[in-house]
Amino acid sequence: MSAVEDNKVAIPSVQTFGKKKNATAVAHVKQGKGLIKVNGCPITLVEPEILRHKVYEPLLLVGLDKFAGLDIRIKVTGGGHVSQVYAIRQALAKGLIAYTAKYVDEASKNELKKVFASYDRTLLIADARRMEPKKFGGRGARARFQKSYR
Repeated sequence: MSAVEDNKVAIPSVQTFGKKKNATAVAHVKQGKGLIKVNGCPITLVEPEILRHKVYEPLLLVGLDKFAGLDIRIKVTGGGHVSQVYAIRQALAKGLIAYTAKYVDEASKNELKKVFASYDRTLLIADARRMEPKKFGGRGARARFQKSYR
């Protein structure tokens, strides 16, 4: 082993994911300066603005100052804009809980889980609903073409 490899210190970090429909977000939470980036861009640039507030919800529920010493990098792929935002907020909430459980203490983790679950269950648990496949004889999964008797 070289001298460079011996000096490496493991930075406390966790990796979590969030899903909604076809969107998948992977969050890396580690010690840092309080940077939060989504696909390499600051979280303040998430568009549209209405959905940006949805992304901030997990942080605002527990307070931005509480996690000021954490860097969070989120990579999101698939799905549409709304699905991606819900996947991001789930990955963010799960990442904060995982980091707290691993590097802080169990009581803080349980408190965070309780706050998130009481506000919105989908912050912790993925939405299991999926699109129903289209069938023949109509325009969609359930809609049928109009029937004429004459």
